[in-house]
Parts: sequence; structure tokens; C-alpha cells
Amino acid sequence: MSSDTFSVVGWDIGGVNIKAGRLLCQSGIIGRKVTIRPFEIWREPEKLAKLLQETGNELGTKGAKALAVTMTAELSDVFRNRKEGVLSVIDAVDKAFPDIPAYLLSLSGDLVPLKKSRKRPLNFAATNWLASALFVATIHPDCILVDVGSTTTDIIPIRHGRVNVKGLTDMDRLSSGELVYTGALRTNPNTVASLVPINGQICRVSAEYFAVMADVYFILGRLSSEKYICSTPDGREKSLPAARERLARLICSDRDVMRDEEISKLAAYLFEKQLQQVAEGLLQVLSRLKDGYRLPLVVAGSGSYLCEEIGRRLGLTILDLGKEWSEKTLSALPSLSVAHLLAEQLDGQR
Repeated sequence: MSSDTFSVVGWDIGGVNIKAGRLLCQSGIIGRKVTIRPFEIWREPEKLAKLLQETGNELGTKGAKALAVTMTAELSDVFRNRKEGVLSVIDAVDKAFPDIPAYLLSLSGDLVPLKKSRKRPLNFAATNWLASALFVATIHPDCILVDVGSTTTDIIPIRHGRVNVKGLTDMDRLSSGELVYTGALRTNPNTVASLVPINGQICRVSAEYFAVMADVYFILGRLSSEKYICSTPDGREKSLPAARERLARLICSDRDVMRDEEISKLAAYLFEKQLQQVAEGLLQVLSRLKDGYRLPLVVAGSGSYLCEEIGRRLGLTILDLGKEWSEKTLSALPSLSVAHLLAEQLDGQR
């Protein structure tokens, strides 16, 4: 590596996944690499630093000029409050990479040295959506970024190259429609629909953790076993028969009673109901934007097919970042985005 070449690594540390993106820079970006590691932090929070080290080794963090960090893990109920969660993530990053300068992205869009971030920890809670938006704004200055992840959906309007949101905190974003707490993998179907049609009758669903939306999309052929990266509720395999068994339990049934065709019809209905949830958030955001329906959708995330379908139904133009980046890269968009932001800052200081 020449003296003019440097690498930076961006991190998106969530409650169920650790995502990291490495950029190799030399008068611009000349290489990208991402890795995604499932990690349910509430099970073993003390292992976060070790998992960061292992992920960094896999990615090639050694020799990096600096690290940039976003997070959502602070909301996990393993922490008493979000402040404790942010500080715990900061401690883990510091322990994992003591010799590499690290910066945290703040809700104001600034990259703040890790040690200074301890003074006002809540400024760094739930910032991964902002990293994606700030980066996308440099490519598509007028658009709506819709990122459907495993757990949540971000709907972020970008106007004239600036992030044009009503809310910054999760609570405010839930109120504004810019955050919809539904995702393509981990969401329990009983939060998508309380009533479902079965054999021409309306049936209530159970309030148990029997299935996840990953089962729904596996059954519908929209998700492969490789992309089913969350845990299964019953701890069994990620196969089509097992997914059907889990979904049948949503209505307190099983495959001895329900035919596979009936279970597929149930899955199709749940897909429509989740489309409705995301569409309601998007329509709420569009309702406050002048000429909002003329803005294209930039789609990302493991459930990008959801926003693509909504865009088609609303007659919106869909911009596919996948033409430039791979599907896996798009699934780790916040980590690569914050790495881009840091690389630009460091390059400007040279």
C-alpha cells in the first residue's frame, strides 16, 4: 500500500447484527468490502468487544487509518436506558481497537472523536439512518431514501442535497412517519395483522412469538436460507417445511391441519399488510413535501423489494443503488456510508 493510500472502516452496531464496511482510498474510493455478523446483544453483551475484533480481523481492520461508528444497539433492553447502551458500545469499540482513532456520528451529522463522545452519549444514539441519508444525498440530492432492514424501515426525504427530516430521535421519527418499526426478517407477524382470512373466515392471530416475517418471505420465495440471518423463534432449521410449521402456529394450527396452499395464502396476506404499514409511513412523509410524488425512491436494505413494490403501485421512479453496489453491500449501507463520510473528512485534512 503506497503512502497515498489509506483505509477506513465504518461500523453499524445494532442489537442483532454487526455490520462493517471497509474502504480503500487513493484520490477517491478504489475498493469496498463489507461483512455482516449476526449478534443478539441481549444474550451476551459482554462479548461485543470480542465480536468487533473478530469482525475487524475478517474485514482487514488492521492498518486502518480510522474507524467511524453508528449504532442502534443502545435501545436493547439489556441496557437500563439508552445512555447506558451508548456508553457500553463506546467501551466495546475502545477495547476492541485501542490503537485506531475512532469517531462516532452524532445526530447533528458530525464525526466526533470517541473520547469526546462520552460527554453527551445520547447525541450518538440511533444514528445509522443518518449516515445512509448523508451519503445518499451526495449521489441523489433530491429523493426519498427507503431502507427496509431486518427490524425497522427508514423513510428519509432528501431535498437539494440536504437531509430534510422532521425528527432526529427514534420517538420523533416514529411520530413523523420517518421510522416504521417493521422489518423484513425479525418482525413478528402478529404486529403486522391482528386478523387474517382463513378459508373465507376472519381469524384472530395468537399473541405468541411463533414466527417471524422471514418465514413469510421464505415461503413466498423472496428470501433464501442464506439471507435468513435472524434466529428462528423455535430454534429449528431455516427450511421451507419448518417455516410453514412456524407460520401455521400464528393461528394456533399446524401442518397436520393446514395445507401448504393455505399457509402460502396466509403468507401472501401478511405481505400485503406489511406493504400497507410501510406505505402508510411513506404517504405520511409525502403528504408534507411539496412535489413529493415527483421525487424518486432510492431503495435499500434486506427488504428492498417491499419499497420497490410500493413505489410501483404509487407510480414513483425507483433508483437502484444496486447497479453500482452489490446486494450485500446495500444491506450494510449505513456502515459503508459512515466510512465514506469519514474518508471524505480525512481526505480533506491531507
